[in-house]
Amino acid sequence: MQQQQQSQQQQMPMNQQQGVMPQPPNVVTSKDHLYISDMLSWNLLAMKKCHFFAQQCTDPEVKGAIEKAGQMHKQHYERILQHFQTQQNQMNQALQ
Repeated sequence: MQQQQQSQQQQMPMNQQQGVMPQPPNVVTSKDHLYISDMLSWNLLAMKKCHFFAQQCTDPEVKGAIEKAGQMHKQHYERILQHFQTQQNQMNQALQ
């Protein structure tokens, strides 16, 4: 059964499997908003955990790796927040 489904999927033309969106829509749905909020929360929590564990660590090499991971999560958090704020500003300007 599974083999039959795989062969059917392979026979589908590429354009019928899933369309590629060249640019994301200018609308942020409530589901998108919830997902963005979750991403912000996950990155903030990861950043805080990295900071905590780096403070507990005595090995400088491990401490450096954990701090680097924390910085990565901080950058992701800031990038997501910046993108979200840009979207909010564009929506507010469109309403005026």
